[in-house]
Amino acid sequence: MKNLYIAEKPSVAREFAKALGISGSANAGSKDGFIESGDSIITWCVGHLVVMSYPEVYDPNLKKWAMATIPFVPQDYKYEIIPSASKQYNVVKKLLNRADVGCIYVCTDSGREGEYIYRLVDMMAGVGPDKAKKRVWIDSQTEEEILRGIREAKDLSEYDNLSDSAYLRAQEDYLMGINFSRALSLKYSYTVRQYLGLDRCVIAVGRVMTCVLGMIVKREREIREFVPTPFYRVMASLDGFEAEWKAVDGSLYYESPLLYKENGFKKKENAQELIDLLNENQPVELTVTKVEKKVEKKAPPMLYNLAELQNDCSRLFKISPSETLAIVQELYEKKLVTYPRTDARVLSTAVAKEIGKNISGLKNYAPVAPFAENIMNQGAYKGVAKSKYVNDKQITDHYAIIPTGQGFGALNSVSDTAKKVYDIIAKRFISIFYPAAEYEKVSLTLTRDISKEGETKTESFFANFKRLKKPGYLSIVGIPSEKKGEEEKLTPERLEELSGLKKGQKLPVSKFEIKEGETTPPKRYSSGTLILAMENAGQLIEDEELRSQIKGSGIGTSATRDSIITKLVTNKYIALNKKTQIVTPTFLGEIIYDVVYYSINSLLRAEMTASWEKGLTGVADGSISKEEYTDKMTTFVINNTNLVKGLNNQNQITYIFDKTKPYYQKGAAKKA
Repeated sequence: MKNLYIAEKPSVAREFAKALGISGSANAGSKDGFIESGDSIITWCVGHLVVMSYPEVYDPNLKKWAMATIPFVPQDYKYEIIPSASKQYNVVKKLLNRADVGCIYVCTDSGREGEYIYRLVDMMAGVGPDKAKKRVWIDSQTEEEILRGIREAKDLSEYDNLSDSAYLRAQEDYLMGINFSRALSLKYSYTVRQYLGLDRCVIAVGRVMTCVLGMIVKREREIREFVPTPFYRVMASLDGFEAEWKAVDGSLYYESPLLYKENGFKKKENAQELIDLLNENQPVELTVTKVEKKVEKKAPPMLYNLAELQNDCSRLFKISPSETLAIVQELYEKKLVTYPRTDARVLSTAVAKEIGKNISGLKNYAPVAPFAENIMNQGAYKGVAKSKYVNDKQITDHYAIIPTGQGFGALNSVSDTAKKVYDIIAKRFISIFYPAAEYEKVSLTLTRDISKEGETKTESFFANFKRLKKPGYLSIVGIPSEKKGEEEKLTPERLEELSGLKKGQKLPVSKFEIKEGETTPPKRYSSGTLILAMENAGQLIEDEELRSQIKGSGIGTSATRDSIITKLVTNKYIALNKKTQIVTPTFLGEIIYDVVYYSINSLLRAEMTASWEKGLTGVADGSISKEEYTDKMTTFVINNTNLVKGLNNQNQITYIFDKTKPYYQKGAAKKA
């Protein structure tokens, strides 16, 4: 009997063929859509081969959008072959059902979507129960990892819960997309078209997409409505440094309503009053009351997951999350890095045991070669299993993105940007085996007594100094630029001089002065910070109990977040500045937001979207049944569709549009 291996795409199938030794061998036959040699057959999908059917396949009357035909919730879902992929589907179907195939190895991407791609094909092809089915789960496309995955493949049935969650995710997006988009379009499309002067307008909404649009619009409106608040700080100029006043316990202004926070005043005249009181008695000096010297250690950051990598690439290279994913996917397929669609920022215990191979391989990558050599010579990698960088509990499907230590020849065939992406992955990885960076810090507390209306109070000033003592891992990833000011000029001698100040010592003040500041609005999302906000959705929730309930659940997944942003851009709901990667809503996007806000408001709430994602995770790990999730999902869709059908608030919606319109008429959004 033969073994059939099914990959997700042709390029991956070729890597499996090489690992199995049937690529280019004398008896290897390359057929149309598959490779066969001896007792092995390798074939591939081309991404998705099967898709969910549109409503009109269930009933031709459903093709026309009408309130009377929604909510639409099928009892049994229908699927069909994607026409453009039908040729390869027929190849795969025939192979799956060949009489001489005894075992099927599922080698699609190791994750929920990869599982879904195969399960749909298996279902449509009607594969019988007489064939053994094994799941190959790998973290890179190196030959060793592929062979390990085949050797340790588990029965496909062990991934049934993951399959259930994949089906439910697709059904959920299908039900919400079809029912909510039809309901809102039928109810509000005419109003929106009339207002904007459009020929047609489909109000497209989705479980994840609409929530992300809500995040962007809410941030834009916070910025738009922000009113700057001035504040005034009091500074003391001493011998070569400045100290900042704060209203701590014992101050005349402690917890005073005159304050803007503890280190500034709301009005300039109050700051000037303090300076006048400080200058009353001669000589004008501050007394040293506390000198604290310590060494602060800064450990290497956690390893990259996809969201962190997308954020850094947006910031450093000004590329979008979808471009980053495409690049790291290419690096993965060229065996340079491990599986990219991961949420984990740690290694597994099993990988930690073999990590020396990755480091040793990096001795052939010039930018980190001396560091890798040093790590291997000193055995610095041997204790990593006991560090914070290894934690099996923090891994779901895959560990962090790291270099394999192989395939460096392939770097010659990738773009300059891809080389830069590989470089930061390699340096982040190597850095965890180096010691923490050490900073010397000196903190000074200085005081001066003042009197007002016969009452004596003590005012306190603070100064902090820091210099890098030992670079540690920063010698690999680079030393960050110091903030402007005294810190960048600090020498060891100057730091020693400051730390040598004695308690009770008097320091002359050349002047007290007011430094005016102003509160700033929140920053707009960049494509990278938006990805991070989606990953850390719980941080957007004010309710502490609710936040803890969905801890670890994000909006979307590492595999889908970039496509959500792309879809919003395609729908012209948001604009993405390619040079800066800054994201802003369009006027149409804000109108869609308002339509949803006054109809299915819950679609805009991060806690709702994250709770759906947590539910899917629960199905995947077996803590929530498929039936329980289905009931919750269909009830939500039915109730909210019927809610929209009963609304009559078009005039209110138009009034809301009018409040936003002037902002866009002035062109403010274009200047953002």
